[in-house]
Amino acid sequence: MTSAPPPGAVDLYWIPLGAGAHVVRLSGKFYEAITAFIARRPRGVLYHSALEVGGADARFVIESAPIRDNEGRERGVVAEGPVGTTWAGRFRLFRYEIRRWREGSIPDANEAVSSPVRVANDLARAQRVLDLVSSVPIPVWGRDELHTGDMWNSNSIISWLLVRAGVDTNNLQPPPGGRAPGWDAGLVVARREI
Repeated sequence: MTSAPPPGAVDLYWIPLGAGAHVVRLSGKFYEAITAFIARRPRGVLYHSALEVGGADARFVIESAPIRDNEGRERGVVAEGPVGTTWAGRFRLFRYEIRRWREGSIPDANEAVSSPVRVANDLARAQRVLDLVSSVPIPVWGRDELHTGDMWNSNSIISWLLVRAGVDTNNLQPPPGGRAPGWDAGLVVARREI
């Protein structure tokens, strides 16, 4: 990870999907091959997004990922949701967590591409991002339960937070040749709520 952002800074990271996780990388490539074939477009590199926020008195990492153990409080977990289907969410393997991790780390941040991208540099906006994390919608990951035309996932959470905090997202996009499935879902849901 780069040096900590100053107070008020909000930095966006684009991390190749599955960096450091062989199964996730392979399933992502399989998913992208199928969706590219159906859409009759070239395959892209899939990205996962995360934020690093310089608060007034500490640095925070905001990210969503699978639940790995029962130590969520240590990672600043503020919410959990099901993956794939509601009924499967009874099992930890099929749940995701949303983190607002004080002095935390972004796994595989060293593999981030064209990152960090400074998206805000004002203490009030950074605090707004931090305050909103616990109110992020938590529909089923990988589904379009909110009827946006895009699935809900980690990218949805990040784009939702940015829009709701008043960050201009019009020019934010993954690195060239990349895609961030779920990004549009967060934009759509956040704009409905404004």
